[in-house]
This record gives sequence, structure tokens and C-alpha cells, in this order.
Amino acid sequence: MAREQGTAAKERGAGQQEADPEVVKTLGLGKPRRRRWIWRAVMVLGAVLVVALGVRWFKQRQAAAGIPKYEDAEVTTGDLAVTVTATGTLEGLNTVDVGAEVSGRITKVHVDFNDRVEKGQLLAEVDPEQLQASADEASARVASAGASLQQMKATLEEANAKLVQAEAQAAEGLISKQDMITTRAAAARAAATLAGAKADATLAQAQLKNARTKLDRTRIVAPIKGIVLSRLVEAGQTVTAGFETPVMFKLAEDLTRMRLHVYVDEADVGRVREGQEASFTVDAYAGKTFPSKLLSLRNEPKSEEGVVSYEAVLSVDNTELLLRPGMTATATITTEARKGVMLVPNAALRFSPPVQGGPGGPPAGPAPGAEGVEGARVWILENGKPIAKPVAVGATDGTRSEITSEIIKPGMRVLTDLAETP
Repeated sequence: MAREQGTAAKERGAGQQEADPEVVKTLGLGKPRRRRWIWRAVMVLGAVLVVALGVRWFKQRQAAAGIPKYEDAEVTTGDLAVTVTATGTLEGLNTVDVGAEVSGRITKVHVDFNDRVEKGQLLAEVDPEQLQASADEASARVASAGASLQQMKATLEEANAKLVQAEAQAAEGLISKQDMITTRAAAARAAATLAGAKADATLAQAQLKNARTKLDRTRIVAPIKGIVLSRLVEAGQTVTAGFETPVMFKLAEDLTRMRLHVYVDEADVGRVREGQEASFTVDAYAGKTFPSKLLSLRNEPKSEEGVVSYEAVLSVDNTELLLRPGMTATATITTEARKGVMLVPNAALRFSPPVQGGPGGPPAGPAPGAEGVEGARVWILENGKPIAKPVAVGATDGTRSEITSEIIKPGMRVLTDLAETP
């Protein structure tokens, strides 16, 4: 039995040693295990290298993002004009409202818009019928008063003659004392009546003059030489002269010379002086600037919605007749002019680089680079870092400011803001 088992084992061992080569090749029973481990190690090392490179790139990007970038501007030399701006309206040099001083119906209108008129020229007529009748009536009263005056003079002369005669008779005792008293009283009454007649005659003359004046005022004439800006009546219209004179025409004396009335804010009025140069613009002529000069700054304040302003009057040369009364204008008054000064943008004087604070708290102390610098300053880059430089600030126009400094020179660049990161 033992011999048979041994024989079977030998036969199995012999069968394994004599296996088919193709089967062995297909199953990979002949490859060594060492080659598999080499490939696995290469793959692990490659993955570690990719992760390391990614971490390094991310840290470099974070570091670059932490370095601020700045916008800057050049320090220049030039002229600086300090100005005050105000708005207002254009007006004629001497604008006159012409109205009717008597009531009545307009019978004729002799002028129209933009007509040139001479002083005393007839503009319109009011129906004179009623006023002519009043004048005729007043003239008749004058005549009647004159006749009464002559009658009273004759009566007085008669009374005086009788008084002289009575006094002579009384001296001879030919008349009674009572008759003498009566004669003297008659003479006195005649004198008083004459005085009354004189007063009536004077009153009649005054009434006639008044009636004629009203009659003359039915003819509306130009009080000045100029141009008709507006005509507010038509023929056939009735005007009533009451407490306010009804305006019929508006005349401007000379449109080649005008005035610009603007209102200066109380915050700027301290810098405005008479005689300062100015200019203005109007919407009708975009891009065109008209020269002017400040003639007057008035003291009476104007308050509107809590804002106080003061009226300023500027001269206007309108020789070309481009401008018209009533136009809205924006005036720029030059309050100070600086020539050939060093200039920086106002943004450079406001700028300060960001300061990193401690964990959970605000920044403490001055910005790095500003140590020992007090007052006004500008910032420049030195070795990639912002450094503050002291300056003295002069005049400003709201956009640029004049500075003086022993350090800052024209051509240098000063920081104005942080650059936006994409």
C-alpha cells in the first residue's frame, strides 16, 4: 500500500515538472514579483511630486496676492486757478416796464417784439373819449371861474366906492352910524367873495391840468431808447389802472451791454472780491466761454431752504448779440491765480497705504513708512515700499493742490490709490 502511494506522488510531481509551456506563459507563472513593486513605487513618487508642486504654487500665489499694488501720478509744474462757481440769469443793463396810468380800451398798438424804439416814441394808445370829455369839462369850469372872478372884482370895486362915499357923508353927519356899519360890511363881504372866486379859479385851473395830463397819458410812449423785449397787450384789450400799474411793454436800453446776476454761497463769499476776473457759459452755446468781471457783491442775504447766498453782479459784453435776457448762466470767478507752482492731485494728499492690524483687532500706530512725519504728506515708492514725505500745501482748485517740499521734485511719482486686483 505504501509503495502505491509513493508511486502516485512521484507521478504527480513528474506531471507538474512537465507542464505545458504555453499555459505557463499565459498565466504569467514565470514572471518575477520584483518588477511589480518597482512600478508601484514609481507611481507613488510621481503623485507625491505633483502634490508638492501644487502646494508650492498655491503658496506663491498667496504670497503674491498679499503684496499691494498702487496707482500713482506724476508731480508737475504749472499754473493753478482757484475759482468759485455760481449760477444766475442774464439781464439787460437797464430794463424798464412800461405800463398804462389810465384805464380804458387799447385802440392801437404801434410796436412789436424786438422793435427798436426811440425815447418818446408812441407805443400804444388808450381810447381818449372819456378823458377828453373830462378835460373839456375842466376847461369849462376854468372859464366859469374866470367869469365869476371878474364879477367879484367889479362887486368889490363898487363896495369900496360906496364905502368911500359913506365915510365922507359920515364926516359931515349926513348918514347914520348904522348905515356906515352896513356899508363897511358890504365892502368886506365883497373882498371875501373875490378871494373865494380867486380860489375857485385856481382850483379849476388845477383840475384842467389834471384832466389834460390824464388825456396825455392815453398815449403810451417809450421812456428810454432801446429794444422791445415783450409786448403784453393787444388792440381792443381793456386795461385797468388801479393800485398796480398794468405792464404793457418791457424795454431794454442796450443789449450789447448786459449784467449777469449770480448768487454766491456763504461758504465761498469770503474769497470773492469786486474786480476779480470771471467767465461764464450758457447752455445755448455749448463749449463757448464768455469773459466777464465781478462788478458788485451785495450785502443783502438771500435765504432759500436754509441755504444763505449773496448776490453778485458781473459785467457782460454782448457786442455779437449772442446772449439774450433771461438765459441761465454758470459763472466761474477766479479768486486766486498761482503761476509756475508744483502741483499734485488731491488724491495723493488723501492717500494712506493700508495697515495690517493684529489678530482680531484694528491696526495700531502709524502706517509703516510714516514714522516721524506729521501734517500733510505724500507717499512714494522706495524699494517697492511706500514711504511718506512731508509737504506744505498751498492753494487748491478742488482737483489739484500746490505743494512745496525739499524732497518732492517735479517728475517724481506719488501714490494716489490702491490698484484694483483682477
